[in-house]
Amino acid sequence: MGARIPDANTHLPEIQQLAGMLVKATGNGSVPATTTSLVYLRAGQIVGSTYQVMRHSVDLRNAGESEARIAAVATWWDASDFTDAERAALALTDAVFQPSAPGRERVPDDLYTEVAKHYDDKAMTTLMVVLASAGFWMNVALINKPTPTPA
Repeated sequence: MGARIPDANTHLPEIQQLAGMLVKATGNGSVPATTTSLVYLRAGQIVGSTYQVMRHSVDLRNAGESEARIAAVATWWDASDFTDAERAALALTDAVFQPSAPGRERVPDDLYTEVAKHYDDKAMTTLMVVLASAGFWMNVALINKPTPTPA
């Protein structure tokens, strides 16, 4: 089975404009492209989107990332493959995409402070938009269920 809506762009052409603006906003250079792809991959793993996991694994592979590093994203906290800045971005991704325990803040001050050690205000804002973009595209993928593209 292919995508549930084979060409959503014909029904809502503004999606392409939105996609272009998100790419422009998140690709401003303040957050490394590799970090952005790692965040998208991790978000896809958390929400269970095969399409997003495969898509961003391919992106990372095409950018020259090793299979070991791509595979380690699933257990990033226990892997030595990531920089401190990447770990902070992945921790923020986990906090945003995983439910918190009742009464606990999803992005507590100590996590924000840790992430802010590695990213200036522009990069923090960009990372925030990367996560918002990931949420948007995860929902699109989960609802529309596009066919994953093999590596």
